[in-house]
Amino acid sequence: MDLGGLLSKYLNPAGNVPAADAENHFDQVAQNAPSQTVSQGISDALRSDQTPALGEMVKQAFSRADPQQRAGMLNEILSSLPPGTLSSLGGALGGGALGGILGHLGGTDAGGTPQVTPQQASQISPQQVQDLANHAETHDSSIFDKLGDFYSRNPDLVKALGISVLGVALSKIAGRARG
Repeated sequence: MDLGGLLSKYLNPAGNVPAADAENHFDQVAQNAPSQTVSQGISDALRSDQTPALGEMVKQAFSRADPQQRAGMLNEILSSLPPGTLSSLGGALGGGALGGILGHLGGTDAGGTPQVTPQQASQISPQQVQDLANHAETHDSSIFDKLGDFYSRNPDLVKALGISVLGVALSKIAGRARG
């Protein structure tokens, strides 16, 4: 497979690449390009002014994710929040299921960050996740890198963001692959 030739289509796209082609190209790139290049390219696309705001993209991906992916996304977002903010977030972000879950997170990862289970993640609305992502973005710019890495391991979620985001991601990956 000529990965360089495929990616060159996205360095300076002259016209629109058909949606089906972009999705197939992304699959090929995700499977064949170095994982760090894919992750960094997705992170760059999440930061780009050519794509919607981070919270909107997270909301869209979350709404199409399975429970395991939803939990993974939430755990990445929670790891970007400063210590001690979880207890105040439930009420600030609409309470309800989110407030109850944030107040009762049981397990933690190796760094001590509380972990959301797939069952808990299924009780949180996409809008609440958007609000949580927006909050995390204001506190830690590494959220883009954390989510870029997560999405690189779950490429179907990148495709769920739509053709324009997919095109930007492929362009950013192409730029990184070129060096």
